[in-house]
Amino acid sequence: MASAGGAYGYGEGQDMSPSPPPKGASGGASGNTLTAAATTTSIKVSGNTTSGNSPKSLAPVDPNWEPPPCWYEPVATPEQLKDGVDKLKKGGDLVPVTPSLSWGEELMVDHYEKDKAEFDSGGGYKNYNLGKDGYFWRGVINESRRNELDAWDCERTLFWQDANTLPADKRAPTPGVLAAYAYDKIEVPETEVELKPATRSTVNLPTWVWSGKGTFQEVQVRAELPNAGVWAETTAKPIALHLNPGTDDAEVYPASGDCEINDDGSIGSPYAKGDAGKTPPCGIRYLRASGGTPYQLNASITWQISWEGSGGARGDLPNGTFETTQEMTVQEIQSINR
Repeated sequence: MASAGGAYGYGEGQDMSPSPPPKGASGGASGNTLTAAATTTSIKVSGNTTSGNSPKSLAPVDPNWEPPPCWYEPVATPEQLKDGVDKLKKGGDLVPVTPSLSWGEELMVDHYEKDKAEFDSGGGYKNYNLGKDGYFWRGVINESRRNELDAWDCERTLFWQDANTLPADKRAPTPGVLAAYAYDKIEVPETEVELKPATRSTVNLPTWVWSGKGTFQEVQVRAELPNAGVWAETTAKPIALHLNPGTDDAEVYPASGDCEINDDGSIGSPYAKGDAGKTPPCGIRYLRASGGTPYQLNASITWQISWEGSGGARGDLPNGTFETTQEMTVQEIQSINR
């Protein structure tokens, strides 16, 4: 009657403590949201997005910040739920009622057709709420956090929600939740800057660092949850380039190592002939040769994150960074006494 994909079940003598949801736990037919995988979301994203495995995704400056572990989504109208149970009666797949627990025909009929509450799942429903305006909702697990304990916050049986309302639950898909989901999908440009000298410098010779106009501009990702009337657009704005020379035997310009990003998306000033002895607005001066091991010059862009969403909601999220590292060989100036 009930299945949990090896996670847990209900009944006398059975282990009631949860274990991480099985990856890809799913029900039946492809394309049917009622039997979709536990980590399959209906949230639609657009803009500068990444698959989540891209090297261009942002790393939050705040090490304690994480995207939401789970949230609730509408998965079926009364008609769709009835159709799913009718298929179940004909030998179809079990219907997932939580991210980890599926029910068979008897439990589904009792709870959603005959108004008999099952276990600790709350009140039952009469004839699948046919004729009412709304959706049945279920928890969805964020794939990036599926093995964490917080993913079980959405382990709630498939429940009814009137149209144009959100669940009174901390895991409701508010604009803030969608904004955080969008943040996790943002793709930013590579941190590519020009250097002069490029890969080989000389002790006490300033290395100029810059990028051209339009290199770094705002990027946006919009996340929208169909049938819930909720959306959010998260914006990442580049605000500074930070230089780490890879050694304490160096000076950075400016002294903070933070080069401002200009309004036109450029950084610093390009090196021009005759600038070798000048102090660059953004750059590095190495004070000691690197020897046999090149210095690891690190350049990271800080992105300021803000969002706005449905109902006039808005807010900020932790800054994000994206960085690259390249080798710099620094040599001593050789002189010959005549």
